[in-house]
Amino acid sequence: MSHFLAWKRLRKPLLFHFFALLAFGVSCNATINYSVSLEHPERHLFHVSITIPDVQGGVTVQMAAWNALYQIRDFSAHVQQVEAFAGTEKAAIEKLDKQTWRIQANGTVQIRYATYWDEPGPFATQLNSEHAFINPAMILMYVPDRREEAVHLALPDVPEQWQAAGSSIQFIESMGGARNFGGDAPSYDALVDSPIEAGKFEEFQLTGVKPSVFVVIHGDNWKKKRVEDDLKRICEYEVRLMEGAPFEHYTFILHIGKGAGGGGMEHANSTAIGTPSDEYLAGVAAHEFFHLWNVKRIRPTSLEPVDYTKEQYTRALWFAEGVTNTYGAYALVRSGIWSKERFYVDLGEAITELEQRPANRWQSAEQSSLDAWLEKYPLYNEPEFSVSYYAKGQVLGDLLDMVIRDRTDNAKSLDDVLRALNQDFAKQGKTYRDSLDVRLAVEKIAGVSFEEFFQKYVSGTEPFPYHEVLGLAGLELRKAERRLATLGFTAERDSSGALVVKTVDAEGAAAKAGLRVGDVITGWNGAEVPRRLERWVSGQKPGDLLKLRIRREEKEISLEFRLREIKETVYVVSEDAHATEKARNIREGLLRGETAAVLHH
Repeated sequence: MSHFLAWKRLRKPLLFHFFALLAFGVSCNATINYSVSLEHPERHLFHVSITIPDVQGGVTVQMAAWNALYQIRDFSAHVQQVEAFAGTEKAAIEKLDKQTWRIQANGTVQIRYATYWDEPGPFATQLNSEHAFINPAMILMYVPDRREEAVHLALPDVPEQWQAAGSSIQFIESMGGARNFGGDAPSYDALVDSPIEAGKFEEFQLTGVKPSVFVVIHGDNWKKKRVEDDLKRICEYEVRLMEGAPFEHYTFILHIGKGAGGGGMEHANSTAIGTPSDEYLAGVAAHEFFHLWNVKRIRPTSLEPVDYTKEQYTRALWFAEGVTNTYGAYALVRSGIWSKERFYVDLGEAITELEQRPANRWQSAEQSSLDAWLEKYPLYNEPEFSVSYYAKGQVLGDLLDMVIRDRTDNAKSLDDVLRALNQDFAKQGKTYRDSLDVRLAVEKIAGVSFEEFFQKYVSGTEPFPYHEVLGLAGLELRKAERRLATLGFTAERDSSGALVVKTVDAEGAAAKAGLRVGDVITGWNGAEVPRRLERWVSGQKPGDLLKLRIRREEKEISLEFRLREIKETVYVVSEDAHATEKARNIREGLLRGETAAVLHH
């Protein structure tokens, strides 16, 4: 959700001129002023000051309950020491509910508070001795009826040797050597759609990419050539696909390496991504960059206007997120980062994920979207209770593309649908009516009805016609058996970030080694505990040794055991050697992002 550019201290004349060209058209005397101190970062406390002018009859402020994830996370729980002033006098302040305060004062009101954050990853906020990463909605209160007014943000007390980078706002160090970065945004919503990175980071611009794309990297375990090449291919392909970029400048904020967290969060002109190494970057980046169009601008009505106080329900995440998965994979194969075989593996994995979850039989793509707010509950994420709108939407996107191509003799594709939605909604400043306008756009492009397809597979739960539709694109689907390693236990992180054992297979090696429910895992093969256990175990083999260090009732205990084997059925996508010429053309068109006119030419 954001807008962006990378800055360094004003040491480089080139950057200075660049800032001058890209400065926002907002007055420096912005209506509401925010100041966020990064002093003593090792204490993990942001000290925030908000100055609100023109107050009459008191003012109400709130802290967002959610942002960056479809989860109520109550950011006010991190807040302490709230006080207010009118001039030099303390003002009366009353807390009305868990996220709302009322200040009785007039004129210019200043609110001060501290908020504690030390959580890694693009969906969180962190302040420590290494860096600061800020999702502003997590630390900045707002005036509910003045969200549309211009704002100014200052970052005083940025530690020496640190740089600052932001999105939507220009962070430029004040002249004269003062350690004070700041900038303007046209509204609170624009400000909080603008993540901020401060610390010792690497920065560079992607050469030859227009409009300008910048990269800011905090961490290790990456090589510039690979990062630059992958991002350049992705950006160039997706901008070409959508017939132009919707930004003047864009920035990737990347956390790579140990403790980076995982995943990516889209913003209107930037993204924040966490990944253990550059090996995984392209897959996340292709998805997040496509969000520039799908969800940030091609946006469902049900997500507007943003309500930070409570859940905001939508049935469109299968399209906003799932079809963005479709295009992430398309970008990778069409730009040459992936081979077509890797693309088939990815599609097979998405199908496998769906078919391994019993909930796929009763939870539709629309209902999965609607229930996104339940994902913070472990039980809901079990295979019997839910199916992912990412996976279901990705497969729907592929199948929909194949059907459109088949019904138009490969003259039109899902690419045309996305471009039409961009033209008819995003560029007109309009939102679309969840699945309805998506269907109508498909029908406009294809020239035939898709009502039955949407009734059966988007709002309904009929089994996907894999064999029939994949056959239209010269592909076939078969089952295979895979032998995998298994941990023999499950674990989840509690509110403090500690990994706590939740279940243990009574017949497994972990149980026989002495592991119990409630044990806190503090060490993993002599190193830190992996952030994602499923990713770690996917790289292991049955019989591999796992050594755990656990804390139980204030005692430290060491356990070790060998991973056992499980068998699972997976789905494999491959090319049909007996496909018709039409099907082969559709397959090539899908892999290359082309339609009949281009292919025949």
